[in-house]
Amino acid sequence: MAETTRNIDPGMLAFYKALTEQTPAGSEHWPLDQQRAAWNALCKSFQSPRPPGVVVEDLNCNGVAVRLYKPKGKSKLTAVIYGHGGGWVLGSPDTHDDMCAELADGAGCAVLLMDYRLAPENPYPAQLEDSLKVWRWIRQYGPSHGLDPDSIIAAGDSAGGQMSAALALALHELSLPQLQGLVLIYPVLGSDLNTASYIDNADAPCLTKGEMIFYLTAFMGPEGSKNWHDAKAAPNLAADVSFLPPTFITVADHDPLRDDGVIFHRKLQSAGVPSSIRHEPFLAHSYMRARHHSQAAKEGFDAIVKALRNLATGGESLPG
Repeated sequence: MAETTRNIDPGMLAFYKALTEQTPAGSEHWPLDQQRAAWNALCKSFQSPRPPGVVVEDLNCNGVAVRLYKPKGKSKLTAVIYGHGGGWVLGSPDTHDDMCAELADGAGCAVLLMDYRLAPENPYPAQLEDSLKVWRWIRQYGPSHGLDPDSIIAAGDSAGGQMSAALALALHELSLPQLQGLVLIYPVLGSDLNTASYIDNADAPCLTKGEMIFYLTAFMGPEGSKNWHDAKAAPNLAADVSFLPPTFITVADHDPLRDDGVIFHRKLQSAGVPSSIRHEPFLAHSYMRARHHSQAAKEGFDAIVKALRNLATGGESLPG
């Protein structure tokens, strides 16, 4: 087995094999429409049926297209604003449909999966602006859709993790009511490309350092430009995080982004914010997509569901 896949769960490698077949090394340099089509096709090939107990509705939330997932027959639900992964460049509600349906079903929450504007056509802060529009929509119109406007969580994988943390930072900056919690799934949280995990996992399966350079540049502009120093674009730069809500972070050891989550967790702990981090020693980036092919990925996904459920009910403990 190649060094880059050593110690990775065999079920996870099934996803990695499909990924490399459809989006081989260097595919970040393909034309954008080709990149997006390949990613859409890969996600569709791993898609599972939605749980039968989930009701799905497409909405327009202050100009942002959103797919709403709710457990059937329930009301006054915690609303989870979900930012999908894809390096701010790839993805849509279709690429994350089954995962968000399962999150809503398992956690007993309403999940609002955003079809936010993509980079590089719409660089930062377009994604944050869209998140704020959805947050404001929930506060104003949520009750008519069975949502509790006073119970809002932000969650997201990869780029969506950055978007979730950025939303919490922006709400504080704007003196608006804070979120009830954050769930950050193998998140992008920094602009430091020389952490130990970026070095150790530069050629890791599912995500490489080269791909992250492409995504970060598409999102924030040329390396070193002003957005690279903006704490809402790169939340690990935030000087003060003491006002942030309870946070659950999960990181995969075979991921260049691993240390982004570790750094943020330590920052929260130092500030006295309840924070729990879960390490996945046998998994790589995008492991949620392998949850029905890998027992380790399934256990990681179940921990995410539990964290959402605990935050929604105001529980003090988060899975680690």
